[in-house]
Amino acid sequence: MTIFMSMFIFALIGAISPGPVNIIATGTGANFGFRRALPHVFGATVAYTLIVLLAGIGLNGLLSAYPQIITTVQYLGAIFLLYMSFKIATASTQDDSADIAKRPPSFLQGALAQGLNPKAWLVSMSGVSLFVAANTPATLYLLIFCLISFIVCFIGVSSWAVIGHLIRSFLQNKRHQVLFNVAMGLLLSSTVLSIFINQ
Repeated sequence: MTIFMSMFIFALIGAISPGPVNIIATGTGANFGFRRALPHVFGATVAYTLIVLLAGIGLNGLLSAYPQIITTVQYLGAIFLLYMSFKIATASTQDDSADIAKRPPSFLQGALAQGLNPKAWLVSMSGVSLFVAANTPATLYLLIFCLISFIVCFIGVSSWAVIGHLIRSFLQNKRHQVLFNVAMGLLLSSTVLSIFINQ
């Protein structure tokens, strides 16, 4: 039972800490409300669970043999996240006439943001090596870790979307909304820079 609690705490720390996916969730919750942020939340959650599953069925060994794969994911992720930063920073305000054309991030965009997020890959590989590789039967522990990761990732990303939703009243002012969107866009792009600085 202790190992499952450890899995939960590990997954929660990874899911709730600030990162690109959570910043996008906050911006989406603030601009569109919690309900319309759910496709992004589900997309990110499903993608993270798949990453954990892939790490558990041998991706760890593949990435050790071919470390350039991580570099490729890193650069693809940086490009996609900078694109999302631009979209967030330049989002039209709610009282703009272009409001009808505004769209929150889709399930696919949430999945891509997570799938191209180097933090997600590193956290999942660490988790698999800690909680799956060292235990038998490994398949059972992997499935349990995937289930815990799904639940906790959903809770973590949702929490950030709820925070965004709760500050919507503050963002009724058009100037506040513009400043918030620019701040979220800059914050997201700064996470991209930190990925490369921390190498």
